[in-house]
Amino acid sequence: MILNQSWLHEACGSCEICAVEYVHCPKQNNSGRNVPGTFQQYCVAKAAYVVAIPDEIPAEIAAPLLCGGITAYGALVRAKLNVGDYVVFTGAGGGLGHLGVQIARSLGYRVIAIDAGDKATVCMSLGAEHFFDFRKSASLIEDVRSVTGGLGAHAVVCITGAKSSYDESLPMLRNCGKLICVGIPPSSYRLQVNPFEMLVRGLTIIGSTVGDKSQMPGLMELVLSGKVKPEVQLFNFDELQAVMDKLAAGHIIGRAVLRMPQ
Repeated sequence: MILNQSWLHEACGSCEICAVEYVHCPKQNNSGRNVPGTFQQYCVAKAAYVVAIPDEIPAEIAAPLLCGGITAYGALVRAKLNVGDYVVFTGAGGGLGHLGVQIARSLGYRVIAIDAGDKATVCMSLGAEHFFDFRKSASLIEDVRSVTGGLGAHAVVCITGAKSSYDESLPMLRNCGKLICVGIPPSSYRLQVNPFEMLVRGLTIIGSTVGDKSQMPGLMELVLSGKVKPEVQLFNFDELQAVMDKLAAGHIIGRAVLRMPQ
């Protein structure tokens, strides 16, 4: 049996925040932050926060689901969209984005993918209706409006932490649209928000870190049914530094997975 070890090692389980969404507990412990992480052969996990992975899902496929997959799934749950709604993913061809595209498509949403041009093929093959290359576009805002009847998207899931992605996210939304913040921009960055526009247009900004344990079965079912399949590139553990360099350069399509030494 394979069990997961997630970013959220444990929450306190007793505060008012835990009663609402324990993934935002201010007293939480996180793998790789203040408890040992997973770049090792063995680790200790809290039983209350692990999920059994179905035997039909190989380890290299399960691994991306436990961070990127559940993060994308949780963001879409928080968006509370309806079938047929338009959702934009920035960084759509990356580790989180390519899973978000598939999950959104499987839930009946219409996906608009934004990324560099070399990610177009994978994004379209995974279910995006439209793809826009941020390197070549004269205006991503106008691009999104052009395929949504001039209104904009119902939601933008900002996967990348690039400042330009956040700057353009709110104008991409139609009235009553939602910006789901997932990517982490530089700590000095401040999103420019006009309160008057927010109230007149009824816009909503939602912060989303990861999904929770209760959402994992839904994600696993999408994988078992063949609706979601992580695109993985496998590497040996001793290639860790090379993998990090590839990630920094944006040369990984989908998710990089490390084989641990036996």
